[in-house]
Amino acid sequence: MSARSHAVPIPDFTHAAEHAGYGKIIIKTQVNKNRTVSDTKRSFYTIHTRPINSIYRRVVEELMVEMHLLSANADFHYDSIYALGVVTAFNRFMLGYVPEQDQDSIFNGLCKAVEDDPDRYKQDAHRLESLAQRLSGSELLSWLARSTSFEDTGDLQGSLEAIANNPQFKYSRLFAIGLFSMLEKADPNLVKDQATLNDTLKKVCGGLHLPEDKVSKDLDLYRSNLEKMAQARIVLEDVIQAERKKREKRDLANQTSPNPSLDSTESTN
Repeated sequence: MSARSHAVPIPDFTHAAEHAGYGKIIIKTQVNKNRTVSDTKRSFYTIHTRPINSIYRRVVEELMVEMHLLSANADFHYDSIYALGVVTAFNRFMLGYVPEQDQDSIFNGLCKAVEDDPDRYKQDAHRLESLAQRLSGSELLSWLARSTSFEDTGDLQGSLEAIANNPQFKYSRLFAIGLFSMLEKADPNLVKDQATLNDTLKKVCGGLHLPEDKVSKDLDLYRSNLEKMAQARIVLEDVIQAERKKREKRDLANQTSPNPSLDSTESTN
């Protein structure tokens, strides 16, 4: 029984790509010498060959397209905050995926399909998460605003400077998710409600010269989609449980029903 037949609330990730300035994602976009979205998808499905379950398939393909379109843009440059955004978005949206062991294969396929290294994403994301966890909220805000530096973050500080001083910096929704993840890990109070989040984003966007309105809208959409995915998982689990109970009932009925051939043999004797 498909999840769609039970009105599973599927998040609309297409709008995320449009908000990030990519345009309609159905348009073929060239990357790496005429490499298209179709090429990237084909590459992914040769790396991860197992089927992807129901509601998660759209999540994976939308993330794949978003990564492809970014890599196609001449102004885009990989950085650790973007990497954290990719890892965070994947982990949050793929929460509850079964079989769990397929998650690594799917993530590896996503990165390799856009001709990148999944280990680089994971290592850079882990480094930023560790940094955020050891800093207070005010320290992280000061660091992101480039008014504070730390001894072991020279290269990261250089990346922040490059972002802030590049008028052609290619902002993305995934970059915003990376920022949000750092803020959340440093101090959940920084993002606990809309008013506090708005104040936090004003400081961060001011320091990095990011489009505050766009960042705010992308994070609103991100959190909304997370809620929809949570609802979808609940509905999907209800469907699975209902199917399991039906199957158990059928199995029990088959076990307790009399054997017609045996009854007929006994009656003739």
